[in-house]
Amino acid sequence: MAGVGEETRPSPDALLKAAEKEARGKHKIFLGAAPGVGKTWEMLSTARRRKLEGADVVVGVVETHGRAETEAQLAGLEILPRRHIAYKGRMLEEMDIDAILARRPALVLVDELAHTNAEGSRHPKRYLDVEELLAAGVDVYSTLNVQHIESLNDVIARITRIRVRETVPDRIVDTADEVELVDLTPADLIARLGEGKVYVREQAQRAVRRYFSPGNLTALRELALRRTAERVDDQMLSYMREHAITGPWAAGERVIVCLDPSPGAANAVRAAKRTADSLDAELIALYVETERHAGLSDAEHTCLAETMRLATQLGAEVATVPGRSVVEEILAFARARNATRVVVGKSRRSRWFELTHGSVVDELVRSGSGLAVEVAPSADGPVPVQPIDWLLGAPRQIGPYLEGVLTTALATAVGKLVDQLINVPNVSLVFVVPVLIAAARHGLVPSLWVAGLSVLCFNFFFLPPLYEFTISDPANIVALVLFMFVAIVASALAARTRAQTEAARREARTTADLYAFSRKIAGVVDLYDLLWTVATHLARLLNAEVVVLMPEKTSAGNGKLEASAAFPPGTELTEADLAAARWSWDADQPTGKGTDTLPGGRWLFVPIRTSRSEIGVIGVLPLKEGDGSLSAAERRLLDAVGNQAAVAIERVTLVADIDQAQLGVERERLRSAMLTSVSHDLRTPLASIIGALSSLRSYRDRYDEATRAELLGTALSEAERLDRFVGNLLAMTRLDAGAITPKREAVEVGDLVSTTLRRAMPLLEGRQVGSSIPPGLPSLSLDFVLAEQALFNLLDNAAKYSPAGARIEIEAHQVGARVEIVVRDEGPGIAAADLDRIFDKFYRAHEGDRRLAGTGLGLAIARGFVEVQGGTIAVRNRADRSGAEFVVSYPVS
Repeated sequence: MAGVGEETRPSPDALLKAAEKEARGKHKIFLGAAPGVGKTWEMLSTARRRKLEGADVVVGVVETHGRAETEAQLAGLEILPRRHIAYKGRMLEEMDIDAILARRPALVLVDELAHTNAEGSRHPKRYLDVEELLAAGVDVYSTLNVQHIESLNDVIARITRIRVRETVPDRIVDTADEVELVDLTPADLIARLGEGKVYVREQAQRAVRRYFSPGNLTALRELALRRTAERVDDQMLSYMREHAITGPWAAGERVIVCLDPSPGAANAVRAAKRTADSLDAELIALYVETERHAGLSDAEHTCLAETMRLATQLGAEVATVPGRSVVEEILAFARARNATRVVVGKSRRSRWFELTHGSVVDELVRSGSGLAVEVAPSADGPVPVQPIDWLLGAPRQIGPYLEGVLTTALATAVGKLVDQLINVPNVSLVFVVPVLIAAARHGLVPSLWVAGLSVLCFNFFFLPPLYEFTISDPANIVALVLFMFVAIVASALAARTRAQTEAARREARTTADLYAFSRKIAGVVDLYDLLWTVATHLARLLNAEVVVLMPEKTSAGNGKLEASAAFPPGTELTEADLAAARWSWDADQPTGKGTDTLPGGRWLFVPIRTSRSEIGVIGVLPLKEGDGSLSAAERRLLDAVGNQAAVAIERVTLVADIDQAQLGVERERLRSAMLTSVSHDLRTPLASIIGALSSLRSYRDRYDEATRAELLGTALSEAERLDRFVGNLLAMTRLDAGAITPKREAVEVGDLVSTTLRRAMPLLEGRQVGSSIPPGLPSLSLDFVLAEQALFNLLDNAAKYSPAGARIEIEAHQVGARVEIVVRDEGPGIAAADLDRIFDKFYRAHEGDRRLAGTGLGLAIARGFVEVQGGTIAVRNRADRSGAEFVVSYPVS
């Protein structure tokens, strides 16, 4: 049993948490089941009492919603002005956290903890504001409805059929110093609604029909009561750990059922389930893994695994703890979890076994722990023959016993040498060394073998008469018996230490394997790589063939299961194996080898899932000899790896879904922008063309030649403008599809600039155009058409933003192994906010309030045409005057 000091020592973790809270402010949450129960009124009433006691209380934010009773409670309390934030043409008011920190009151009131702050606030959520205030040492009173707690959001949505979008993480409630439930019966709340004390009358009538029905309110009230009870229970456990109170305190019921490898353990689990249901208590199934666990037979391992699966199916939490004494570990676990009742199975072992090994039931009853001990009936059938414990781990090879003969002979030789050189009265201690070596290396049975050999050698070589198995002196008989006793005790202790070391080594190895697996999958972002990692890791851990099956995604939902990864590669499943895997997926239960369903199959199939959905099925084909079933430890390892793999697969899948959703959103945004652009910018030239041509058709004879030429010129210029718009759209489509392949040729920079200027002259009319192309520039390997179009788009952009009479310049020069072409204008320049987005598709910078013509694709196309040829394009504002500079850089061929 643990020492008294160990039992009464406070929990270091609990003391550390309490110390961390000392530096923070205190947080009290007024929790309600629904709007209108009076949370805000109760918070204000409590704050007024604190103010009368002399506390410095201020109101950070309180929403009265026009309720006269609530507004009356604000009288006499200091209300800090709120911060005004401009949002979409409106002024919104939010809590001014900086003003509160500067004022630094003892207590601040913050209503509606789940509120979403307006854009531009320091934190996106109000509960984050509260966390900052608490970290600054300010006490906070806040209000919250149970439907805003994240873990209950989906449950409440199913009850009320209304999804609440604003939620707070559960940790906010779990870490609160106090949670006060503000309760109101459904009848009273509906009456308040009818009196107009919650909403206006028409709104209240709609609320009663949709949300505030008696059934909904009763369910919400129960959820609020349960959530508050859980928080109070956590506070009680923390208090007990901080003050080293062993408990249990029977404030709430928890039932522990003790598992063992016997067939009667299943009856104990069923009895514990009935007890827990009758008490409405939490059920925990506990297995204490002692040194005897390593020697369990295959049948006992199977029985234990089946009992654990039964406990899981009945809704129990299954826990495994290593330890030396079953009773000590049960009592320690019960104190840690504040359990009130223990259910154990009635042992059907022999009386001699109970006398030599003790009875768990008797020791629990005599422990005086305050636990109620319930003994479940044993299973019917013959009493199983119990193997002798110390023979369970005996090695079956001859090697350890031959090693014992050699070490005993060596100890005898050393003893004879010492006895001849030195007169040592206790030469028998030499034989303790081989006993300890045998116990540490091979266990109890080989050490007892060595102890027997040592006794014989000590008698034959050291006790007179020498070299005979007789003893003449009675004192030597006592010495021999004492030596035999010391040797047996030393071997037993050393063997127990070895067994505990092996158990600790197995646990450490399992933990290291799980940690290594979690590290491997943490950084994997590709689903195929993740599935391959899962298969190879499990195959190595379990010495088995492993296959991971996932459902085929179809438009109608999940289709047939397909092997997504396997180790070794090329592993194939028969139709029967696939049918077993499908049954495991559909029933959400293990199937195949070692289970109750299709136990004759070769494979064991285990479904993996998260709290959100099913993920897939893992198939395992053990390669070890025997019946091919996994042991209980291997099954636990498989379940642990499967759970980690399910979470990782869901993470990768969700990332892919998010990327796809973002791609869809971006595609929809671009489509909307394109339609907006096309509907406006294509309509303008079309209207001009139609107007000019219809005028010519209707009034041709009334117009003189100059007027007709002007109308035709207008139609032609607008048609060319329309052609540029359509050309830009087609070019961007080709760029997005990756269908543009440059047809490279040697291009002189001077030819490129002059050709582009001639083409762009109609657009540059009314501006001064200058070019500076030094002789001797090296030729470039470019697609002339693409390079000309990119430069044309830059000139078109410069013409749009440059006023009449402004100068547009083109300059080329060599910089190292690249040639740069710079286009400068004398427009207003580019705002800092537009510099990073100027090359985005459909993005157009605005010059004041003037909307410029164009689809917003010219610069995006220019960048695409430049980059597809290995060049770069950049933009900056001019340093010498207002205007912009576009720099195109191509590598020298």
